[in-house]
Amino acid sequence: MRRTPTLTTTPAEAAPTNAFLRWFLPELPLARVAVFRVFIYLFIIIDVLTISGDVIAHGWTPEFYQPLWLARFLHIPAVSVLGAQLLLTAIIVFSLLAAAGILQRISGWAVAITFGLWMFYTQGYGYVAHDHMALVIAALVLPTVGVARFRDVGTASAKAGWALRVVQIAVVLTYFYSAVMKWIASGNIAEWGNGAVIIWALMRRGAEWSKPFLEMPGFLIAGQWATLAFEFLSPLALLAKGKWLYGVVAFFCVFHLLTYLALGIHFLPTVICWAAFLPLEKLVPGRFTSTGTARAQS
Repeated sequence: MRRTPTLTTTPAEAAPTNAFLRWFLPELPLARVAVFRVFIYLFIIIDVLTISGDVIAHGWTPEFYQPLWLARFLHIPAVSVLGAQLLLTAIIVFSLLAAAGILQRISGWAVAITFGLWMFYTQGYGYVAHDHMALVIAALVLPTVGVARFRDVGTASAKAGWALRVVQIAVVLTYFYSAVMKWIASGNIAEWGNGAVIIWALMRRGAEWSKPFLEMPGFLIAGQWATLAFEFLSPLALLAKGKWLYGVVAFFCVFHLLTYLALGIHFLPTVICWAAFLPLEKLVPGRFTSTGTARAQS
């Protein structure tokens, strides 16, 4: 078993004395960011080719473009087919460079800009997918960390902690805001909880194995209240540690697996961002960490 290295902070960073800042700016291994970057940038490629791969098709119908508020503020015009194809190429190239750790700041910011533009176009035609919020935030904050290498297992940085904490906050707010919007849209949270949302979803797109649950409306209503409960309580994940944290991450991942198997709703852009809660540096093979470990133990 690999020994856990002693963390050393980067020389230019001083530990904050304020308790909130210590929580908001935890000193975490740079190697954790290096691994998380690989997860995020490779997933962005998958996302633009599959989940949000409708932008090129949108280029044929610019008359249906309904830009979001920020896109209107930035005066972003409708995309053309050629423009979408060039944008897709740029995202893939820059994401591969960023995942490989090549020109980390430049490639990271290039991904943040091009992928952000892609999101404006995929969600500027009448539908906004809130499951991409944490992924977009991750693309925006990762370049701020600067250089982070796999061998930096023993080097801690508040910049790394800040970036990962921001992604964590975005993840839990995805659920919390979802519950708030259910309340606002329904006008009464009890009406949503006692409604037939899951029944309707099962009737519309449920898998065959899940259809018997239509005969158990009480069970489905209990499921709706349970969903509201864990969505409202999701910010507690920010305070969880150790086995409790692993349990929380596993719970949400299993929840999304079940909703995918039952309804075909995967929520993968958010699921991948749950990795920001985990000690990803433990995935780095020992032969890549010898330098950082030696430095930490010297």
